[in-house]
Amino acid sequence: MSDGPARAEISFADFEKVDIRVGTVLTAEPFPEARKPAIKLRIDFGSDIGEKKSSAQITVHYQPEDLVGRQVMAVVNFPPRQIGPFMSEVLVLGFLDDDKAVVLANIDHKVRNGAKLM
Repeated sequence: MSDGPARAEISFADFEKVDIRVGTVLTAEPFPEARKPAIKLRIDFGSDIGEKKSSAQITVHYQPEDLVGRQVMAVVNFPPRQIGPFMSEVLVLGFLDDDKAVVLANIDHKVRNGAKLM
């Protein structure tokens, strides 16, 4: 029985290079200019990182008004990426469901904005 495609191994030092932090969504609005349906987010990652923007393809399971105040996880140390007229500064994390729609990674207890994944 196969466990799926072979996965590349990385060292713990490699994993530590990925800076995953918690932030609270301050604003969320539709992003009709994106090639794939998306929502523009402005997220507060606390005083050390500040506010960052992200374009997230999460329109199947989420409405913009339901995201404000929600804590999300994001990779904060990727270089910014231009998506149409919008500069996305962080990568919000989620998983694909059976229909290939993104489900946000969940935080089940409130933590301080900017807290790092350990």
